[in-house]
Amino acid sequence: MVKLNKIYTRTGDNGTTGLVAGPRRKKNDVRVAAYGDIDEVNSLIGQARQHTSVHPDLDQMLMRIQNDLFDLGADLATPDTGEKPKYEPLRVVQAQVDRLETEIDMLNADLAPLRSFVLPGGTAAAAALHVARAASRRAERCVVELAAIEGEAVSKEAAAYINRLSDFLFVAARWANDKGALDVLWVPGKNR
Repeated sequence: MVKLNKIYTRTGDNGTTGLVAGPRRKKNDVRVAAYGDIDEVNSLIGQARQHTSVHPDLDQMLMRIQNDLFDLGADLATPDTGEKPKYEPLRVVQAQVDRLETEIDMLNADLAPLRSFVLPGGTAAAAALHVARAASRRAERCVVELAAIEGEAVSKEAAAYINRLSDFLFVAARWANDKGALDVLWVPGKNR
């Protein structure tokens, strides 16, 4: 159970932060950056949801994803040190990845196949989802960078979840564009 009585502690004034487990890390540490990027994606999805109330099914999917992103942040903030933890750490599980794939397939079934790349835009909901998608791709790059560091573990489920998320957000943006009818397509060399 999370209990926050005091928001500031002053312990980070020296440029470090505490993880759920393990020693304090510098605030520019790749692990801290990774879960910070996840937090940004979560915030951008929250902003996008200001425009998705007209799509209740999509809005519910996004709300579940926001909760999953807190799970992912907790997963990344609890590095596997190889030692037996005092309690079971919160980890992203395959069922969360599977649910994202199911929802991608469900939304994508309503869309015509693409014949060109899609420019970010269209409806307010779609534009906001594209911003969240771009941020999720950046977060994924940071998670991949973290996983490549010797001694830093990232579970395959956590890596898969952030990978699928950008796919979900792309399909969701198209779906929010009147099921692709309002997509703005890239025309190569159009303005030469």
